[in-house]
Amino acid sequence: MTNINECNTYFGPDSLKKYFDPDSQPPLPLVELPPHLNPYYEDGVRIYAKMMTMHPANNVKAMPAMNMLETSVVPGETERIIEYSSGSTVISMSMVARVMHGVNDTRAFLSNKTSDAKLKLMQFFGLDITLFGGPSQPEPIDERGGIQSARRQAMESDKIVNPNQYENSNNWQSHIRWTGPQIFKQLPEINVLCAGMGTSGTMTGLGTYFKGVKPSVHRLGVCTAPGDRVPGPRSYALMRPVEFPWKEAVDTIEEVGSLESYTLSLNLCREGLVCGPSSGFNLQGLFQTLEKRKAEGTLSELSGPDGKTHCVFLCCDLPYQYIGEYFQKLGDEQFHPIRNERLTKVDLHRYDESWERDALEVLPQFYGSPRTLAQCQLSEIVLKTQNRVLDLRKPLDFYAWHLPGSMNLPLSSVGPHTPSPFSDPGVLEAQWVELEKIFTDDVLVSDLGRHHILVVCYDGDSARVATSVLRAKGVEADSVRGGHRALKMYGIGNESPVAAKEPLGATISVAPVPLE
Repeated sequence: MTNINECNTYFGPDSLKKYFDPDSQPPLPLVELPPHLNPYYEDGVRIYAKMMTMHPANNVKAMPAMNMLETSVVPGETERIIEYSSGSTVISMSMVARVMHGVNDTRAFLSNKTSDAKLKLMQFFGLDITLFGGPSQPEPIDERGGIQSARRQAMESDKIVNPNQYENSNNWQSHIRWTGPQIFKQLPEINVLCAGMGTSGTMTGLGTYFKGVKPSVHRLGVCTAPGDRVPGPRSYALMRPVEFPWKEAVDTIEEVGSLESYTLSLNLCREGLVCGPSSGFNLQGLFQTLEKRKAEGTLSELSGPDGKTHCVFLCCDLPYQYIGEYFQKLGDEQFHPIRNERLTKVDLHRYDESWERDALEVLPQFYGSPRTLAQCQLSEIVLKTQNRVLDLRKPLDFYAWHLPGSMNLPLSSVGPHTPSPFSDPGVLEAQWVELEKIFTDDVLVSDLGRHHILVVCYDGDSARVATSVLRAKGVEADSVRGGHRALKMYGIGNESPVAAKEPLGATISVAPVPLE
């Protein structure tokens, strides 16, 4: 293993190729779990996470993708990559194909039972997706499944490459080439190696490598418990048709369920080791072996000359595409409740600071008048024909004083002493529901839509909510920042005998809208 870039810096026209090439990178991190994450610390066990997630492709399948495409892509001839993959392998292939080989067309064959989040992730990375029915993890030799379909398509054209991770020995040999040497260089004291088994490539490669360089290393493979599922690994029953020499690469097998896998992954993530469920799966397999050994009194047989047992497990991918599954598997007790969750169903439209007008802008911009009443008579203030003013205050307050030409739309949820909707979720919910109900009136919205609307309330916040709703309906609307109180502060909204002589304006009658 070459290690020529300790500064982890990549220059030149081929910088991305160097960035993806393990021979141009420092080793991926190996991180010891602190004692509070290691229940066997007092037994002399040291546990280390090999962070395969820190490769540019963010998953353990980057190494096989590099190795398989290096030997299968024909420069100037290969135009398309096809692979049956549940996610990480084909996503890595798509990036490696572009970066290392200039091939932009990577197609993913996968199960129709794949989660929507994972499908969107593949689309995000530019993959062309074809779904197949049947088992989510078909046997590699099943002619009815997507694995063999990908193989047949590649056989029909020299321009198509199907690396076929299930049969390609360059899959598992990538870990002899890169992952194994990295771990051994970082931790020559290693006593136990633990990896999950899907295609079995990771375990086959690592197990074969350590059998050669340090035969004393105990090689632990982890399979899913019967009838259970963790993304990536397979059950022991589904391992039987896999053609890789995995049986010679493992010493023991553990079977692990999804609940423990997701729980441990969540714990690792919260402690700063961000990794997906298959990483928790691997750690649980290691815990089970250590617990059995401790119960049998044979744990010390795994230790090295220093009297410690140094164990490495692989962190294989990231958790983000599985977020929904964490909540499904683990239940609400693992997560803090969302405060004010009621707001997820209301106040759904965008806001924009440019829709809030300063009180001093109102007269010159909507009336074409000086900035304050001190500079003119109220009778001189005339609303521009293209503008309308919508006042949300109570009728008595509206009649006492309002901007000339205003229309009163009194809201039952708005009053002179009502808290700001942005400080009281109940007020926001009530106002938004009421406004949404009012503005389902197509005639009203159509009429308002022919004008530029200025919305006024007591303190500006309710008008801001109304502006958001109106804008969502296609109405050009603004609000007065600070509302009537700000207008009054600048001498615009002062109640006076002069103001009392002004026309009262129009009133729009609306029925109260109860919350459901």
